[in-house]
Formats: sequence, C-alpha cells, structure tokens
Amino acid sequence: MMNNDAGRNRPPPAPAVRAHDLTVVRGTRTVLRGLGFTLEPGTITGLLGPSGCGKTTLMRAVAGTQAKVTGTLTVLDHPAGAPALRPRIGYVTQAPSVYTDLTVRQNLDHFAAVLHPGRANRATRRAAVTRAIAEVDLTTHADALAATLSGGQRSRVSLAVALLSTPDLLVLDEPTVGLDPVLRRDLWDLFHRLAADRGATLLISSHVMDEAERCHRLLLMREGRILAEDTPEALRTRTGTETVEAAFLHLVDEAAATRAKEPQP
Repeated sequence: MMNNDAGRNRPPPAPAVRAHDLTVVRGTRTVLRGLGFTLEPGTITGLLGPSGCGKTTLMRAVAGTQAKVTGTLTVLDHPAGAPALRPRIGYVTQAPSVYTDLTVRQNLDHFAAVLHPGRANRATRRAAVTRAIAEVDLTTHADALAATLSGGQRSRVSLAVALLSTPDLLVLDEPTVGLDPVLRRDLWDLFHRLAADRGATLLISSHVMDEAERCHRLLLMREGRILAEDTPEALRTRTGTETVEAAFLHLVDEAAATRAKEPQP
C-alpha cells in the first residue's frame, strides 16, 4: 500500500539560485554590496530599480559572465559560471545579439548548431528552431532579414535563441524595452507559461514599475543593495501603499532615514 505521507514529507526543492554576501567591485567602485537572496524554481522574479543600480551586473553574475565576483552564488546546484550550466541557462542582454545579414530562421539555425552541437539530428534541431520562433511570435517574419526588423523584433530573436534549449533558468535583461503594449502583454503571457508549464525559473529586470505586478516575487534594488525581497502584495502591505512604485519610493526614503541615523566615520 502506498504511503500518502511520503509526498507530504518530501523536502521542498532547492532554490534555483541562492546568493550570500554577493559582492562585485569594479575599480574603486563597489557595484554590488553583499547581496543575499534566493530564486525559487518555477517562479518569475522581477529585478527592479533605477538605471545604474547594479541590475545588469547582478544578472551577469547569475549567468556566469561577470568577473571578480566574491561571496557565494549557487545556480541550479552548481557554482555560477560552471560549464555544466551552459545548456541550462538562457541569457538575453539588453542589446540584441543577431546577425543582420541573416534571416530570423538562419540566425536560429546558426545558434542552434553553435550552442548545441550535440544535436546531430537535423530534424530535431529544425523543430527546436520552429518552436522558438513561434514562441516569440515571429513565424510570419521567419524568412525576413534581421536587418529589416524593428528593434523590438530583434530583441525577440535574441529571446528565441535563449529558448532553443528549453532552459531551466532564463535571465532576461529588460526584455520588453521598446515593445508596444500588446507585445509586452504577449511576452509576459509567454513568461508565465514557461514558469507554469515547464517549471522554468525566470529573473527579469525592468525599470518599468507596472511590470512588477506580473511577477511572483520582486527584488527591489538601489545603489547596489537590495532594499526588499518579497511578493508585490506583501511589499504593498508592508509599506501601506497601493502600488509597487509607491512601495519602492517608501523603502528608498526608509533606507535613507536609517543611514542618516548611523554614526558617520
């Protein structure tokens, strides 16, 4: 007879990402200041804060492309940057990474061959390319040269490249910049499907506060520090505000008041 208590007693899955005392110093400037946070599997975490607060540096650290990182950063049970993580992470930077003299499909064919050389079966690789193009809603532009696409469309090509391997972790640096409201909505619908249907973990940066409501959890950043880590609802409740933007401003003022009371060196 099956023991129904076995499932209930099973420990929860390990965090997809765990950071402790994560610090990055660039020259004389400390970009990240002893950050600690976790990303749970199958969730969308929004990384919000003003330009220059350290969001991109944090994402590069998680993706394993940032130099001179200290502290502890574990990604999918491996140290960040471990070779075993390469096929399991999709990283999309702010600048689209496409070849303008190739079509959308040719771009994805190229990256599929370069990034996943083990896929010797051409039909399997072709199916992955077709699926990724459809997921970012570029099927009607599949045979268009990348040079003829808009900036938002090129960004979606980069996202399709990241989706080729059905990654366990997606790190997306402001993926909706320059997109119209309909495309932004459609991309967020895709992000939620990836989390719900595939169990993918997504870390998505933005400086647009209204996108915060679409996330399961938020990391609010300011000047290289994390001001808060919680759900949008919990942050609003904690600060007694009606929007995440108002909650963020409340936390900024709170942090400034706390620092002002600290003894000066």
